[in-house]
Amino acid sequence: MDDLTKRAYGLRRDIIEEVYRSGAGHVGGDLSVIDILTVLYFGVMNVSPNDRESPDRDRFFLSKGHCADALYMVLGEKGFFDKQEAIDTFSAYGSKFIGHPNRDVPGIEMNSGSLGHGLALGVGTALAAKMDGRAYRTYVVLGDGEMAEGSNYEAMMAAGHYRLDNLCATVDLNRLQISGKTADVMCSDDLAGKFRAFGWHVTEVEDGNDCGQLLAAYEAAAAYREKPTAVIAHTVKGKGVSFMEDQAGWHHGVLKQEQYRRAVAELEEKIQSLPGEQWREPGKRGGAENRKTTEA
Repeated sequence: MDDLTKRAYGLRRDIIEEVYRSGAGHVGGDLSVIDILTVLYFGVMNVSPNDRESPDRDRFFLSKGHCADALYMVLGEKGFFDKQEAIDTFSAYGSKFIGHPNRDVPGIEMNSGSLGHGLALGVGTALAAKMDGRAYRTYVVLGDGEMAEGSNYEAMMAAGHYRLDNLCATVDLNRLQISGKTADVMCSDDLAGKFRAFGWHVTEVEDGNDCGQLLAAYEAAAAYREKPTAVIAHTVKGKGVSFMEDQAGWHHGVLKQEQYRRAVAELEEKIQSLPGEQWREPGKRGGAENRKTTEA
């Protein structure tokens, strides 16, 4: 568990480097979702860059596709491609590492960006596994702001109807979106009750940035039968960087040099304080001197 937590914070450090160099990205949501992605890719899912076309691999869809920057770091860490290339070229002209997931990038199963589509594709993929007699599981990660999209509720209804117990949807519930508090923009409470009404099993994770709580939730989901599972993960937008935490302005904020240095210092201090394997030296990415964009 300590290794998962340390890895998640190392990936936060990579995300900061990636978005600072590019002057782009959705850093607040990246930092809230990174623990979910780390646990799924390094503790739960059957996926490997050495066998990425296996028909028995688990499927993952990032429905909140604007947090592609976080997914690229996880896939690079997993070995699907050279992570440094993604850090160096994210959102640059001609790069395959664009601002939303696309299938030109190894390990990406679904082009996403238009919100509200991932769960429906997840339902179809899970249903296909049932029809084909395959044991793979399908995982979908959504944002809580995305739950205003009506297509999600059609997908929830279909998943419950077909009893897709091989489907697990996670809501990254950080309570904020680009224009403010989700509750003020379009309140979707009670999400747990809504999923249950459509025939889902629901697990609420009190601290969705705690790798241990997340791992326990996903292990329970894999063991549950007869219903799809929704994991409602209560997270903090901007988690890990003090001045970003719980601030809607960092949904799509651009780091200035001093903010970058402060974020790096906070994360590297956290990484050094955590128990677990020192799986790579933090801060190896370089810094402002390598940045490709003009100071904002």
